[in-house]
Amino acid sequence: MAWARWGCCPWLVLFCALGAWGRPKPVDLRGEDVRNCSISPPYLPVTAVNTTARLTALRQQMRIKNLSAYIIPETDAHMSEYIGNRDKRRAWITGFTGSAGTAVVTMGKAGLWTDSRYWTQAERQMDCNWELHKEVDITSIATWLLTEVPAGGSVGFDPFLFSIGSWESYDLALKNSNIKLASTTANLVDLAWGSEKPLFPSQPIYALQDAFTGSTWQEKVADIRSQMRKHRKGPTAVLLSALDETAWLFNLRGSDIPYNPFFYSYTLLTDSCIRLFVNKDCLDSETQKYLNSSCPGSMCVQLEDYSQVRGIVQTYASGDVKIWIGTSYTTYGLYEVIPVEKLIEDTYSPVMVTKAVKNSKEQALLRASHVRDAVAVIRYLVWLEKNVPKGTVDEFSGAQWLDQFRREEAFSSGPSFETISASGLNAALAHYSPTKEQHRKLSSDEMYLLDSGGQYWDGTTDITRTIHWGTPSAFQKEAYTRVLIGNINLSRLVFPASTSGRVMEVFARRALWDVGLNYGHGTGHGIGNFLCVHEWPVGFQSGNLPMAKGMFTSIEPGYYQDGEFGIRLEDVALVVEAKTKYPGSYLTFEVVSLVPYDRNLIDVSLLSPEHLQYLNRYYQTIREKVGPVLQQRLLLEELEWLQRHTEPLSARAPCTASLASLLAVSSLSILSWSV
Repeated sequence: MAWARWGCCPWLVLFCALGAWGRPKPVDLRGEDVRNCSISPPYLPVTAVNTTARLTALRQQMRIKNLSAYIIPETDAHMSEYIGNRDKRRAWITGFTGSAGTAVVTMGKAGLWTDSRYWTQAERQMDCNWELHKEVDITSIATWLLTEVPAGGSVGFDPFLFSIGSWESYDLALKNSNIKLASTTANLVDLAWGSEKPLFPSQPIYALQDAFTGSTWQEKVADIRSQMRKHRKGPTAVLLSALDETAWLFNLRGSDIPYNPFFYSYTLLTDSCIRLFVNKDCLDSETQKYLNSSCPGSMCVQLEDYSQVRGIVQTYASGDVKIWIGTSYTTYGLYEVIPVEKLIEDTYSPVMVTKAVKNSKEQALLRASHVRDAVAVIRYLVWLEKNVPKGTVDEFSGAQWLDQFRREEAFSSGPSFETISASGLNAALAHYSPTKEQHRKLSSDEMYLLDSGGQYWDGTTDITRTIHWGTPSAFQKEAYTRVLIGNINLSRLVFPASTSGRVMEVFARRALWDVGLNYGHGTGHGIGNFLCVHEWPVGFQSGNLPMAKGMFTSIEPGYYQDGEFGIRLEDVALVVEAKTKYPGSYLTFEVVSLVPYDRNLIDVSLLSPEHLQYLNRYYQTIREKVGPVLQQRLLLEELEWLQRHTEPLSARAPCTASLASLLAVSSLSILSWSV
């Protein structure tokens, strides 16, 4: 599943917000605004939200704070990919619910900046109080502020919603003007929102069983403290801001954030003290005992109220200390209270870097979760094969069926993101997701792109397959096969240890580039053990860590023909040691996703002998790992489907293999998860 931080727009694209206009159509980027604000009364779509009272309430707060403008990003205090309802401030003030965009309000104007995938949606959801700016960079926002804010004015912002980099960019853009940035810790949208604002989550925070963790939280804390002692700059503390950092460190999970098993939290870890900032009411006595079994002592977790983190960090920073942070996830709200001489800054915290490399138990857990996930996806594909020709399946109902199949798997904890279930021209929108009101029927005459994943107690999954049940065109088959070749070329690549993913990414694109095709999103991202489906800092972009043994990454090339179809083939792969002819430290990938590709779309004539050999080995692996599970659970129809779809491919003609051969393989061993 390609994502914003890998060079594309945020994945959740609600191209048309509601169903008043029928089926989705490609965006006409040259089209006029569907609103007409120049007449009286103005013409607005029925889906536009009246924001007059909201803006009036916000401007009252701005007057109290003596602010000329106020910036409202779409994020939370932890720079999370997905945010809870209580953090959707920009959506509340604008009416626009897309997942990307920044709002700015002055005393006389209000503007929204968002990218091209959201322009139509924004026009249909915003009233005439709002100007739509079809740009996203901070420079364009700052240029507008320089025009609209009077000399001597102040531009307010919530420092907990600004990354360090965002603050630096705004500060630089306004530096030589007579306009200043004003950090305001009391969020003005919250004050305007008032009692209607969703409450702070109160769902329980729970500890994972030891069977689902790679090591105990005490072992993890000891390791981070060891890294602190060895650091040449001598940090006395590590400050953790990203939600998955604290969840991973303490082997705790929650449900405060959609699709991610996280809870609102911070951690301040020193050599002798552990402070966990959290909603204490969400910790029952058993979980508190789990954290405090070593009290008193250096492994005793001191629980602090979530809202007190800024004050306690500021107090700690007043001493003779050095605080180690990861700048990618630390907000300006904490950064500004730590004197610069007491900061040790890295792009990623030691927890984020350590978490990126899975130990042997974590690797086994993730592998097991992908076997069960493959069963769910295969059940869905079999169901589709039977029902799509009947004309009874649409994008939304199909996604619901897949969610149900996943829920029936052991250790399931829901989807890892909103399923991208896209038929025909909708699949050309790389991050389209259907809604109950807005969807298309699946048809045997069109391609279907399915990008989905699950959360399980032992791992997080993400897989994409593209299917055609009818007769694809020659161009569709060529494009699909070239995407498949790119997937194979990267998956079978042997490379020196510590090679940057950015260096390797071209291997996924070359077969497309050879004929003048390409795709506009990233090629892969890290993935967690019941954590983030997009886990930094692993992947194929310039900001990622070099590849190392034990990392998991997706590999997901694609191709999108505007207004017609889209193709993406995504697998999750583990970085493992490679066997080479000559001695050396070399790595390669082991694919752990276990669902066959659509042979109806493969043009075998484009595949080299090496590609065919790789595919046939992969299909044999699928048979060996998934086949026994299907047999054990008496999913015989799915077993027969697996047999047909993993028959060896040949450059001349497909070979046949009997079902008996698969049953013989399955009789060798029944897969267990040892958890």
